[in-house]
Amino acid sequence: MENRIKTVLLLAGMTAFLIVIGKLLGGRTGMYLAFVLAVGMNFFSYWFSDKIVLKMYGAQEVTPADAPQLHQIVDELAREAGIPKPKVYIIPDDSPNAFATGRNPEHAAVAATEGIMRLLTPTELKGVLAHEIGHVRNRDILISTIAATMAGAIMILADMARFGAIFGMGNRDNEEGPGIIGILVMSIIAPIAAMLIQMAISRSREYLADETGARLSHNPESLARALEKLSLGVQRAPMDASPATAHMFIVNPLTGSSLMNLFSTHPPIEERVARLRAMRSY
Repeated sequence: MENRIKTVLLLAGMTAFLIVIGKLLGGRTGMYLAFVLAVGMNFFSYWFSDKIVLKMYGAQEVTPADAPQLHQIVDELAREAGIPKPKVYIIPDDSPNAFATGRNPEHAAVAATEGIMRLLTPTELKGVLAHEIGHVRNRDILISTIAATMAGAIMILADMARFGAIFGMGNRDNEEGPGIIGILVMSIIAPIAAMLIQMAISRSREYLADETGARLSHNPESLARALEKLSLGVQRAPMDASPATAHMFIVNPLTGSSLMNLFSTHPPIEERVARLRAMRSY
């Protein structure tokens, strides 16, 4: 419940931030532009993001005959979660990782790399897939998409503001405007703030998916062990992943080195493992 409340507050904050930035940078017109821009970007992402990301990583849909164990696990977890069975994909990559995508539970897909299926035991793989099914049931894909597109809209507005300032947008005698210095400062601060909010939302949903996955699999320890293995696995076999989609994977595919927690799309593995192991007595 805590993570759900936090997500709602962060999304509300980002929405308000987007509108305020639009108004500051362009008055009432800028505010309307920001709103239309966000709606348009969200509409596109809602309908097409799943197809784009699956194609990006060369994911191939597999049948129960192609991958019987994978399908059996996904089928069991989907029934446990009370959602339609997602489509199942395999990514031809040695890096151990997995993600879920789709605009809603009726149009969802889970994808696992060849590397993760070689690295994990069946029980650990079930823990990972339970985490991904948790994302589907919690509609995290849609929430993350909304956060990402709103952050993108803010960044576009900031770029427009800097371009406008070059041509004297801040010199106009407009009581609503912050002036050229204010515009330049805001155009720098706004994208950073939007990125931090987006990352905070992503971390919150990862914790929630861990909790949901542990309950669906009835085995928090299996997911905890899987996360420890995956943390080492992505260091040994990094993935050529896009930063724009890194938040979708169960562990960050971009680096094996430590990043500042504030600027990470994923919570620290140690904290996730500790929370999962604390659930054993639940």
